[in-house]
Amino acid sequence: MATEKKTSAKKTTAPKRTAAKAVKATARKTTKTVAPKHIGLVKNDPYLAEYEDAIRGRHEHAVWKIDQLTNHGKQTLSDFANGYEYFGLHKTEKGWVFREWAPNATDIYLIGDFNDWKETPKYRCKRLKNSGNWELKLPEKAMKHGDYFKMKVHWDGGEGERIPAWATRVVQDEQTKIFSAQVWNPEPYKWKKKTFKAKTTPLLIYECHIGMAQDAEKVGTYTEFKENILPRIIEDGYNCIQIMAIQEHPYYGSFGYHVSSFFAASSRFGTPEELKSLIDTAHENGIAVIMDIVHSHAVKNEVEGLGNLAGDPNQYFYPGDRHEHPAWDSLCFDYGKDEVMHFLLSNCKYWLNEYHFDGFRFDGVTSMLYYSHGLGESFNNYGDYFNGHEDDNAICYLTLANCLIHEVNKNAITIAEEVSGMPGLAVKFSDGGYGFDYRMAMNIPDYWIKTIKEQRDENWKPSSIFWEVKNRRTDEKTISYCESHDQALVGDKTIIFRLIDADMYWHFKKGDETDLVHRGIALHKMIRLVTASTINGGYLNFMGNEFGHPEWIDFPREGNGWSYKYARRQWNLVDNHDLCYHYLGDFDKAMLQAITSEKNFNKTPIVEIWHNDGDQVLAYMRGDLLFVFNFSPTRSYTDYGFLVPTGAYSVVLDTDNKDYGGNGLNDDAMTHLTNYDPAYVGDRKEWLKLYLPARSALVLKKN
Repeated sequence: MATEKKTSAKKTTAPKRTAAKAVKATARKTTKTVAPKHIGLVKNDPYLAEYEDAIRGRHEHAVWKIDQLTNHGKQTLSDFANGYEYFGLHKTEKGWVFREWAPNATDIYLIGDFNDWKETPKYRCKRLKNSGNWELKLPEKAMKHGDYFKMKVHWDGGEGERIPAWATRVVQDEQTKIFSAQVWNPEPYKWKKKTFKAKTTPLLIYECHIGMAQDAEKVGTYTEFKENILPRIIEDGYNCIQIMAIQEHPYYGSFGYHVSSFFAASSRFGTPEELKSLIDTAHENGIAVIMDIVHSHAVKNEVEGLGNLAGDPNQYFYPGDRHEHPAWDSLCFDYGKDEVMHFLLSNCKYWLNEYHFDGFRFDGVTSMLYYSHGLGESFNNYGDYFNGHEDDNAICYLTLANCLIHEVNKNAITIAEEVSGMPGLAVKFSDGGYGFDYRMAMNIPDYWIKTIKEQRDENWKPSSIFWEVKNRRTDEKTISYCESHDQALVGDKTIIFRLIDADMYWHFKKGDETDLVHRGIALHKMIRLVTASTINGGYLNFMGNEFGHPEWIDFPREGNGWSYKYARRQWNLVDNHDLCYHYLGDFDKAMLQAITSEKNFNKTPIVEIWHNDGDQVLAYMRGDLLFVFNFSPTRSYTDYGFLVPTGAYSVVLDTDNKDYGGNGLNDDAMTHLTNYDPAYVGDRKEWLKLYLPARSALVLKKN
């Protein structure tokens, strides 16, 4: 075990009843009653019955691991995940204490501003008896707030300067570009909003990146985001921000996915207190803040990262062929080690407790689940998820991470970025699932890209669209989206650019629009509306895409002259009402208002009213909201009829409204009354007849 000393359970927010105790209680009960025939996951999906032994095996593995890590239920998972309170540098009543897990080291010194970066006896750590842990106790005057420092680690056959694995503040020198840990002991941040519960009915996520959030060609800050961007998100109607690139990463252009210091909030955006202030302000305005957490891999760097902390490249990572990720140029954690489990679980708890994050979007879950990392796999049938090619250790870690996160904060949000469709990912642990609250609906952006690239407008089929946006497991909640940051990067294209291409640059001024621009504006709105209105959990948009940001993302690099021109968001475009961008931005806001006007929108059933692939018309209801789409690029329909619940219907959103760059062919102030038909009196339905302009959509509300 990596832990040498346990901190008090009083410091945690964990409930007294542990997962392990719950398991024991269940076991006691089942001895008196007949065991259920099927575990919950299989009960909800009988097609999984063939693989129930494997499902139960994974579940029992997690139960066993929880029991082991909690000392047979004598402590909680939250108690176990207190590593950040023990390891790293801490201020004590008498001075300072530093601890590090480095079993392969033969000697460790702290070097820094306080000793002229030289090995001195005063700053020499000692190995704790019968452990791989090292400790150094220092008087208060030995270092001060703001000092830079590193470890000088010795091992058999080598030595090197290293940043402590548990460092909570890491800074890069602007001149030398060298990273160092920093002594950080300011006055504790005073939270204005001490408790917060996210709104999830539905969850409306604004995916964002602090550094590239500004109009200026530079790296933006936490404070600039709080002051300039957060008000836009609040005004637009989103209730959650998902922040990328928080964990410290040496290379800015990695988008934050090559992490070096897992406990350090990236200093290139500001101080820890400034990040806390951003989160605090978001909470004050009803906005949840979740973090894009990277536990799927780590940067290969040795001086800045964990790649070779103490002469053992496998200290944190799998040995042999599984050591490196073949496609990501990164290292793969060894989830079978208790010390690694301790490190990663403590990391989850740290961000929840120290920064008040409301949860996590787990990056690269597919890569974790399979020995192949999902590369070259097709996943055509259930057998592909239970063929022995899965990493049971990683599955166990993800399950425990979800148990821990919800133990620390029962209202926390966890989202899995997973493309293979692994059953049970977003199913409760008690039902044999892995415990995520949501999974990303990664099929939807792929579908839109394929449709736009390969199908003429005349061939778009509403039945296919409707099936795809609802293509998900019935027992799992998803986050639907048209595009995320993935589609905005150099090498790919955003939806708006696929639709309009170069005309974005030359014909996006009002009065100068081409047919291609009109088409792009119309379809951009319709694609978003059909995706957002068919959610069963939440909806996600990437920063700037709501108004059709024209540029891809390209971080400063040698190939572009280290330019920030494309590593920013041009808010000036949407603010300029002489251009068409604000049409899309205004529509996005109105769309979210329409959706949230229906109580518990994501829980309302999606009831198909009509589809006709020949006409390219689709209609469905959710609660009192009626959604009607005419995807035809050329045909408008007069008095197109649908059988709907009897009553009066008012237009709440019209993609063709002039306010959103449309033609304004409908009178949106008109109340539409249903027409009596004796054949359907028993069904309490009547005909609703509407004018459906080509390439437009209506949202109506039953009065």
